[in-house]
Amino acid sequence: MHVYIENIGTHLGEEITIKGWLHNRRSSGKIHFLTLRDGSGFLQGVMSKAAVGDDTFKAADHLSQETSVIVTGTARADARAPGGYEIDVKTLAVIGDSHDYPITPKEHGVDYLLDRRHLWIRSERQQAILRVRHEIINAIRDFFNSRGFILADTPIFTPAACEGTTTLFPAQYFEQTAYLTQSGQLYNEANAMALGRVYCFGPTFRAEKSKTRRHLTEFWMVEPEMAYADLDEVMDLAEALVVSVVARVLDVRRRELTVLERDVTRLESVRSPFPRITYDDAIRILRERGQPIEWGGDFGGPDETILSEAHDRPVMVHRYPAAVKAFYMKPDPARPEVALGVDMLAPEGYGEIVGGGERLADLALLLQRIKDHDLPQEAFEWYLDLRRYGSVPHGGFGMGVERVVGWICGLEHVRETIPYPRMLYRLYP
Repeated sequence: MHVYIENIGTHLGEEITIKGWLHNRRSSGKIHFLTLRDGSGFLQGVMSKAAVGDDTFKAADHLSQETSVIVTGTARADARAPGGYEIDVKTLAVIGDSHDYPITPKEHGVDYLLDRRHLWIRSERQQAILRVRHEIINAIRDFFNSRGFILADTPIFTPAACEGTTTLFPAQYFEQTAYLTQSGQLYNEANAMALGRVYCFGPTFRAEKSKTRRHLTEFWMVEPEMAYADLDEVMDLAEALVVSVVARVLDVRRRELTVLERDVTRLESVRSPFPRITYDDAIRILRERGQPIEWGGDFGGPDETILSEAHDRPVMVHRYPAAVKAFYMKPDPARPEVALGVDMLAPEGYGEIVGGGERLADLALLLQRIKDHDLPQEAFEWYLDLRRYGSVPHGGFGMGVERVVGWICGLEHVRETIPYPRMLYRLYP
């Protein structure tokens, strides 16, 4: 009976078959200890010469790392074994040879591993990260679906910029130039005018010439948008989402967090309410800490780290200067020089994980902002229609999946948070 390793605990004492790969092998006299993996987990197989015979035992002497095998034996519990279970091997069949596997248990440089990313993801650590990523994505979808949001996906090819013209990837689209999407937000606003509460979830692209540990040129983002919502409602939703996602990972993926040696006590502190401070407060805090920042400037990585390090959970900074925010952000009616926007900064120096706010619903002011940003009005006529035909207050945010994965897993760089990272100098494999 074929059984996945993750389900072996329900088949103790039974004869089962594992279909997978040999992750590692060591020998002790007349016993081989085979570390097997099948995509669902890792398991130790104990092969004794007495049980399998001389020929099979001798054949196992020459099995190398990542040889694909089918193993049959009896499942049993053993508290000393990784995962708490083992299989007493009775038969072993080689399905595909593996010779001179390039990623050995020794230390390798990051560039070496990234060049072999298609193989690196077979390691236990990388599998743990990708399983946490899977859980985060499932938790995000479940959160919005359970609250009545409708998934309404937005296009990858777009005719114009959303987050600024300097970070666009152009693409030839028949006889005209299109751009890879920076965000689904503008289309999502149209979806919200039709469906009320919506979200899109997909890849986004930023041609940022950045080599920091927080940046990828291709990343996944979830973007909810709500009709009849103000800044406070946007912040409430973002906070509830992050609390829900962290709780889900702690509940379902503790084993993976253990593999990653993540300090889960830090994640257990992520509960409502999150601290909320204004941009003005943030500037004051940074100046007190010796940061040379003037009012009106955007925050860099060191600034975000300082602002978050005083808290054991994410901090929300709102009402940034309108001049550093996108053209669609609504000014505060009580103070037009600041925008009704918010950034959520993760603790432990992981930076911004959520950015959003209330959108500009006034047609005349939106037209002026498009002109001020030197954007082509004709490319936004469809977007302006949303203000011509039943405009309402509305808002939403974007949450970058890779930064959330990096934070929850406790990783040093976002390059490990996605199966195949795309960075300034990384397009292979």
